Amino acid sequence: ENLEARKWFQNAKFGMFVHWGVSSMLGNGEWVMNNRNIKVEDYKRLANGFYPHDFDAQKWVAAAKGTGMQYITLITRHHDGFSMWDTKQSDWKITNTPYGKDVVKQVAEECQKQGIKLFFYYSLLDWYRSDYQYETGKTGKGTSRSQKSDWPSYVNFMKAQLTELLTQYGPVAGIWFDGH
Repeated sequence: ENLEARKWFQNAKFGMFVHWGVSSMLGNGEWVMNNRNIKVEDYKRLANGFYPHDFDAQKWVAAAKGTGMQYITLITRHHDGFSMWDTKQSDWKITNTPYGKDVVKQVAEECQKQGIKLFFYYSLLDWYRSDYQYETGKTGKGTSRSQKSDWPSYVNFMKAQLTELLTQYGPVAGIWFDGH
């Protein structure tokens, strides 16, 4: 099964990678929190204004399919720790914004309807949570987290989030892990 999935991906060749989240509001890429050394207390204010009123999962998936794409890789959570689904593991999520809807659910349902494979991007590192073992990494040090990390706590959090993603959204063709 694993070999067949690899063969499929190798032959698919053309897909969409969607980088999107609260960082998009600042118009300077997904690394903006790190690059500008934005403190967690300041960065979390972005959630108060996040309302992607023009988002339409049906149109996004149809556009991908219409160009011949075989898959979509959706950012579920980038290094800023913001979750684009209704995770039970954190309040730092899209369903706690004025938009209030689970984007992962919408895209997953549309991918299933339109026959496009869905991949998830998931960041292994986290500039937002104080339990992430940031002292071993090179990024996110300007976010003003002052607590000593608690690596076992963070690993449990990460495993719980991944379990949600892999059990609540139908077929997932793969996961693209990122982090230092």
